[in-house]
Amino acid sequence: MPGRIHPSADVDERASVGEGSSIWHLAQVREDARIGSDCIVGRGAYVGSGVQIGDRVKIQNYALVYEPAVLEDGVFVGPAVVLTNDHFPRAITAEGDAKSATDWTPVGVTVKVGASIGARAVCVAPLTIGRWAMVAAGAVVTKDVPDFALMVGVPARRVGWVGRAGVPLVSVGDGVYKCPKSGEQYVQTGELLEEVGA
Repeated sequence: MPGRIHPSADVDERASVGEGSSIWHLAQVREDARIGSDCIVGRGAYVGSGVQIGDRVKIQNYALVYEPAVLEDGVFVGPAVVLTNDHFPRAITAEGDAKSATDWTPVGVTVKVGASIGARAVCVAPLTIGRWAMVAAGAVVTKDVPDFALMVGVPARRVGWVGRAGVPLVSVGDGVYKCPKSGEQYVQTGELLEEVGA
């Protein structure tokens, strides 16, 4: 059973909520969404129908996770983050009729293991945010993000690398980077970064 579902939360009976997870005040979890174990869905957050969420994920207050998003284990979604799902959004068709579910095909954002998305960032689907990457608060992400990338700005651009500990890596020369917190080393090849010994 989930750790806690606040009485004011709206969790569809067809949704799955894992053991030890908490759904807080005024959050909405739609039909067929799957939330893993030990997750937190904050106040006023929205999880769309069929969204897949791994274990130990934190979705902070008022974040909007639209279907068909996939969040792997250990993902952090900051307050008021938006993961979009419509490449060409319109309320009406070209003929002026209200659009229905059959008038568009949702596209999603995939967030890989351990990645973090800062407060009020917007991720414009379709795209993938790589493992352990970090998106700064207020950034607008419009293209795929490599593993371990530190992304800032509008539109977001890579300004450095971060390790598993979440702190910026320090260059030690010859394309090698070191985490000042853990001591782990990483090597850059082209526009990609990999852990040494991984």
